[in-house]
Amino acid sequence: MKVAVFFILSCLVGEGMGKPEFPEKEKNPAFWRQWAQTSIKNALNLQNLNKNIAKNLILFLGDGMGVPTVTAARILKGQLNGQSGEESQLEMDKFPYIALSKTYNTNAQVPDSAGTATAFLCGVKANEGTVGVSAAAVRSQCNTTQGNEVTSILRWAKEAGKSVGIVTTTRVNHATPSAAYAHSVDRDWYSDGDMPTEALQSGCKDIARQLFENIPDIDVIMGGGRRNMYPKNVSDVEYPGDKKHNGTRKDGRNLLAEWIDRVKDKRGHYVWNKGSLLSLNPNNVDYLLGLFEPADLAYELERNKDTDPSLTEMVDVAIKILKKNERGFYLLVEGGRIDHGHHEGKAKQALHEAVEMDRAITRAGLLTSVHDTLTVVTADHSHVFSFGGYTPRGNSIFGLAPMVSDVDNKPFTSILYGNGPGFKMVNGERENVSTVDYEQNNYLAQSAVPLRSETHGGDDVAIFSKGPMAHLLHGVQEQHYIPHVMAYAACIGQNKDHCRAGSGAAPSFNHISPILAVLLTVTWLLC
Repeated sequence: MKVAVFFILSCLVGEGMGKPEFPEKEKNPAFWRQWAQTSIKNALNLQNLNKNIAKNLILFLGDGMGVPTVTAARILKGQLNGQSGEESQLEMDKFPYIALSKTYNTNAQVPDSAGTATAFLCGVKANEGTVGVSAAAVRSQCNTTQGNEVTSILRWAKEAGKSVGIVTTTRVNHATPSAAYAHSVDRDWYSDGDMPTEALQSGCKDIARQLFENIPDIDVIMGGGRRNMYPKNVSDVEYPGDKKHNGTRKDGRNLLAEWIDRVKDKRGHYVWNKGSLLSLNPNNVDYLLGLFEPADLAYELERNKDTDPSLTEMVDVAIKILKKNERGFYLLVEGGRIDHGHHEGKAKQALHEAVEMDRAITRAGLLTSVHDTLTVVTADHSHVFSFGGYTPRGNSIFGLAPMVSDVDNKPFTSILYGNGPGFKMVNGERENVSTVDYEQNNYLAQSAVPLRSETHGGDDVAIFSKGPMAHLLHGVQEQHYIPHVMAYAACIGQNKDHCRAGSGAAPSFNHISPILAVLLTVTWLLC
């Protein structure tokens, strides 16, 4: 009986909306059948596997971008383009291969971003809260660091002669990017000002310092985090009157000044705003450090488009600099504030961050070739984010479900969280969301359990891939499998034996003269 009432209400809502919110062609069965036949032909083409050696590697990491977030972002992207949304395609949807990643940490069923970053960058599962160290290291215990360090695919690529880069919308020393270069038993040791005295006395280094010392020649670094680079109480260049943005370092070092001095004769540039970034000619830049905020970058919806670069703009500049290396490049791109939006219960912020990352994926595809570039898109973990409620086609992704609760007789939004700050009672009852602006940017979606910060989810996340050896990312895999596949595809790290005789692809000789390349290729074929 209750289900019948629900559907009657849905029909009444649909009648009130006028004609069905879907294209007329979808009424014709031939439309769906032809679409399926086209998809079959495309799938058959995948039988011709791309076994080329990957010259370039790009990893797009949507922090907190679980499968429900991907789906909701797809709908949002379509609605932003004037469509109903469901039939839209994200750029990552167009990738030919997809797999699922098991995200648990060695000591956590529901993971954090540090342990997961160690998995998808270093190829080793680790404990929550630790970066660039194995599971033998214990969080916050400095004396468990030494001997348990693990290196990342960014280092493997650098050692192979490739250019390397990191682009993020968070601090450059936040959990995800830090696993690419740091070895820290505590993800929160952003600067030495955040570390206990005992850890400093035992010889542990803060993550900001490790960014510049562990792999000193990272070619491109862009994101936020300026305050962790300055001595304590030094004013920020952009917010000189705001003490909360002052430097945090206790050791008196100015890491930015040290970096600038080191690259001054190597065509190195430091920028802190959009104008300076976009005025650069990538052909004249070999090293770039861009720190655009004292901490994390602003949400895309709140970004000052005159002074702050978008993720897409940062990726564009990064690739143009990195691709000059004839041996190729490795680039880590993090859409890091998807996660922050979810933690804050601000679904609209989170989903717009995901859409912006998808724009960056599109831009990267235009600047590279699927023939020699392996591109992987994945997430570190999910969130307890969902959307449902029998919403009709074309319903605003941030809108109401077409019914009221049959328990408290109040409406509810399609988007809900399992827990988080959106839990609110009014006069002992759930808040009536029809009395508030649930479409505004910072609306806190209702949650079942009250928490100051919404939590991660433990479900598997998607891995989208295209390019050389992308077919190896298939099925359900452990998260640490990802960098090993990428290294295998590029013939870096420990997987090199197949590069000469096992893959069916000749080695790449793009970095040498055409005549010598022909001679070497002939030699390779005859041996």
